[in-house]
Amino acid sequence: MNQGNEAFARLVSIMNELREKCPWDRKQTIQSLRQMTLEETYELTDAITQNDWKSIKEELGDLLLHIVFYSKIASEQNQFSIDEVISGICQKLIDRHPHIYGNVEVQNDEDVKRNWEKLKLKEGKKSVLSGVPKTLPALIKAMRLQEKAKQVGFEWENKEQVWDKVKEEEAELQEAISLEDQKKIEEEFGDLVFSLVNFARFLNIDAENALEITNKKFINRFSQMEAKAMASGKNLNAMTLQEMDSIWNQIKREKD
Repeated sequence: MNQGNEAFARLVSIMNELREKCPWDRKQTIQSLRQMTLEETYELTDAITQNDWKSIKEELGDLLLHIVFYSKIASEQNQFSIDEVISGICQKLIDRHPHIYGNVEVQNDEDVKRNWEKLKLKEGKKSVLSGVPKTLPALIKAMRLQEKAKQVGFEWENKEQVWDKVKEEEAELQEAISLEDQKKIEEEFGDLVFSLVNFARFLNIDAENALEITNKKFINRFSQMEAKAMASGKNLNAMTLQEMDSIWNQIKREKD
């Protein structure tokens, strides 16, 4: 048994012991773990955004624990074991990579993704979009829907076409605003965001990650603005927009 197998076996053994002896661990169900799993996933994505390898390692461990935990509960209910989970993903990887484990030839990664979607349909999927979880956050869901549609050829030819679509959607939003039609404004705003996500894909940008980087940048600059205002004996509530904007621009220049 190699070191990796020994480490994994130790984790499974600890989980078994905790499930038997720890009151908190004994109490958990797949439903009670669900929200914690979501939190751990977001903590991992946050670490990835910050390129924080130390935290990535830690968060991967937390997620691995959850996988083992769910599998332990499933085995108690005679549903499946952790070995079946691992065997299942191994077989899926082999089946979904006929260019490695079969005689299919591919030219690039796009061919691989197209074959992947075709194989999923053969396995019984009714739509290429069916693999996108309904509960995904809207921005991530938009990216996944577009990527899925691309695999069957429903895709723009170049980024210039996509940018033209962005401008078209912007014009439609402005028209809805001029008509003061709130329902239409919301619809057209969604269309504009969807087209911007599409444009991000053509720029090889993760729209969700790009927005999160901007969120963090805003938090950092706003916090600095609060600190500078406090250092000068002022409160943001008592300052004019022009005063705050002046501090904001100063922070931007210092950063640049």
